[in-house]
Parts: sequence; structure tokens; C-alpha cells
Amino acid sequence: MYIFSLKYFGIFFLVISFFSFFNIIYSYYFNLLGNLGNYILTFSITLIIGLFFIILKKYKYIKINLFDRILTVLIGYIILPLAISIPYYLNIDNIGIINCYFEAISGFTSTGFTIFNDLDQLDQTLVLWRSSSQWIGGLYFLFSILLLIDLFDENLKRSLTNYISLNSAEIFKQIFKIIVIYLSMTIIIFLFLKFVNLRSYDAYNYSLSIISSGGFLPNNDFDLTFSTDISKIILSISMLFSFFSLFFIFNLIFFKKKNINYLSEDINIFVYLLIVIALSFIFFNYDNNFLNVLVSISSSVSNIGISFEQVPKNLVFVFLILVILGGSFFSTSSGLRVIKVITLIKFSLNNLLSHSKPNQVYSNKLSLNKISANINDINKYFLAIIIFIFSLFLITFLLTISNLDFESSFKLGILTIMNTVNSEMYDLANLDFYNFNAFSKISLIIFMIIGRIELLSVIILLKKFLFKN
Repeated sequence: MYIFSLKYFGIFFLVISFFSFFNIIYSYYFNLLGNLGNYILTFSITLIIGLFFIILKKYKYIKINLFDRILTVLIGYIILPLAISIPYYLNIDNIGIINCYFEAISGFTSTGFTIFNDLDQLDQTLVLWRSSSQWIGGLYFLFSILLLIDLFDENLKRSLTNYISLNSAEIFKQIFKIIVIYLSMTIIIFLFLKFVNLRSYDAYNYSLSIISSGGFLPNNDFDLTFSTDISKIILSISMLFSFFSLFFIFNLIFFKKKNINYLSEDINIFVYLLIVIALSFIFFNYDNNFLNVLVSISSSVSNIGISFEQVPKNLVFVFLILVILGGSFFSTSSGLRVIKVITLIKFSLNNLLSHSKPNQVYSNKLSLNKISANINDINKYFLAIIIFIFSLFLITFLLTISNLDFESSFKLGILTIMNTVNSEMYDLANLDFYNFNAFSKISLIIFMIIGRIELLSVIILLKKFLFKN
């Protein structure tokens, strides 16, 4: 496990060094030399660490148990943001270590909470760095899902690919597919945004944020940037890239009838999305601002969280519910996952009906899926909801004792666990994270990480540490 973990971290230190190098080139090209030395230092540190970890010792593949994989993912969420925080600390005077780490964690977990109140005052290279941290974090999250694949049920594994076991050949195949598809979708979103006349700098930053379900914005002019109807439609479609499975388009292109399970989850959540949009259009279109609502819906289901200032305040609860449900199993969005909630509802209804009509047999299959969820999978789903409720209660309590009012603490707790940025549609846009005390920031850091690993893995870690026998 030790060598495997170092090589896993080494890959992402090299990814960080690549984006450091990109910032160096950008600084030279646009003559932004004020902070050039900071990115050269970051590039050097991450490159040396990454190469050292990778060439340290030849890795011989062995079966790594689930606990070691969870621990590897968790440690990565702690140490990699340390490297990402270096430019923040070096570029801005008197910012403080906790603030730098908070910003780095927020980016790497694709949450989007920021200590910077005026984005227009930031150096362009630092804005690029913030966006890059989200993209790296989104890629890390997708890789981590592969490592934690055993936490998921067989149906969800089959809806991903035929990847249902951990072996070196299949790992390499899936990692290569993830990188190619993730990069390709980033480029597609960039081209979409260029189509609505965003300048390349803004389109680049938004594309990195959107594909990773991040919430960092490149400037304070979000409403002006997407002021036309066509731009709002394109933005809504782009945000749905991180709602559906990363492999959705790939599976559509290479679809075979026998592989219908590969598409089943995304088709089910597509139906769910259409229902949400239709109901919103019927009941919440009274101010003729449906496109603004559509952007908020796409942003919420994708766990991105960005929105316009003009959003109906009476829909806060609806948007929070969409955030909690989240998106597809193998997407960069967070949430409890729609498919799990639907399965739980169907299982619960079937149990109620079986008591009223004992002679009837009810199936727990979802539409298009030939395989029923077994009781172990159902138990996992229920446990995930219980963990979410407990985590929400705990983070709400911690924020409340830190002098934040209960309503704001509760809503911020949901957004933290679901890695969704605070914005106008949740009535939290005015939060000033810079002035949060150290206890609040550390609490948010912990729960941003908890939200990014599968909630069930928290129980496995606690069980291993607290009940060693």
C-alpha cells in the first residue's frame, strides 16, 4: 500500500507541476512577471516530489484492501492542496496559512468557497491557478471513484463499464479513458462558451470550473457575462456535463444492445431532470425568468452552485433538495445520487405494499435495468443517508457555536457536504469566509473533504480505527 500510495500521489504532483508550468508560460507570454518566481518555485517543488515518488521503487501490483485505498484517497485530499496553496501564500501578503489552505481545499474538492471578496483585484495568473485547482480536483475525484469501486453496488458498476474488479490492466484502461474523456469534455465546454462570444480567458476558466463541478468564478461579472438568452441555454447545457456520467457520451457512441445497463442510470436521471424542468416551467415561470431558473436547476443538480443575482428566493428549499440528490454515480458532482434515492423509494414502497398484499411479489428493478438491487446494496444506501444526516447535524452545530445563525449554518452545512458553492439562489452569497474564525474554517475544511469521499467510507475508516478487532 505504501509504494502504491506514493506513486498515486506522485502522478497528481506532476499534474500540479504541469499547471504550474502553464502559469509560467502564461506569465511570460502576457508579461505578468510579478509572481513568476512563485510559480517557478511551485513547479520545481511539485516536479521533484512527483518524480521522486514515481521512480522511488518499482511498483509490483498486489491486491490492495479497501481500507488502504480509502486511506490513500483521504491522505491525498490532505497533502495535495498543500502544494496548491503555495502560490496563494507567496502571491498575497499577510494572507495566512489557514486562508491559503482553505482556498486550496475549496478548489481541490470543487466546492468553490472563497476568501477573496473582490475577484477583479486578483492577478490573472492566480485566477488561472484557482480554476486549475478545481480541474485537478475533479480528475482526482474520478480516479478515486475507481479506487473505491468496491463501495458501490454491482448495478452501478455495470452502469459505468464492465469494470467490476481491481486489476492492473483494467485500471490502466479506465484511467486512460477518464483522462481522454475528461479533457475532451473540457475542450467541448470551452468551444460552447466561445460560441456565445466569451473571451478565451473567461471561457477557459469557466470550462475548468464547470467540468469539475467547481464554483470558482474568474471575475465579478457573472450576470453580464451570461446576459443573453442563448448564453444562458449554453451555460445550462454545459453544466449538465458534470451531472451525467463521464462515460455517458462514450457509451452512447459505442452503444451495444447487450450493454443497456451502461446507459440505464443516465437515462433514469435524464427522465428525473426533465420532470424537474417541466415542473419548474409550469409552476415557477411567473416572472418570465425561466432561463435564470434553468441555470439554477442545472447548477444545483450538478453541484456547481453558481447562479444569477435575480433568482426567486422562494425556491431556496427546492434548489437545496436538488443539491442533496446530486447527479450521476460516475460524474464530478456530489450528492446522495439520484439513482440511490429512487431505489430506496421503490424498495420502501414495495415493502409497504408487500405487507398489504403479502401474496404479491414486487421487483426492485429500475426501468431499463434487468438486475434488482440486493439487500446489501439497499443497506448501503440507507447507511449513506444516515451518515449524511449525522454529518449535517454535526457541521451545523459546529458552525452555530461559531456565531453563525442556525439557518445559514444549516444551508451552509448542506453545501459543504455536497461540495457546492454558496450563491444567491441559496441566499448565502454575502458570506465572508475571510473573516470566519479559524475554528469555522477548519470545520469547513474537514467536511469539504468528507463530502468528497464516499460517505460510506467514513464509517469504514472509523470502524478500522475505533474497532481494530
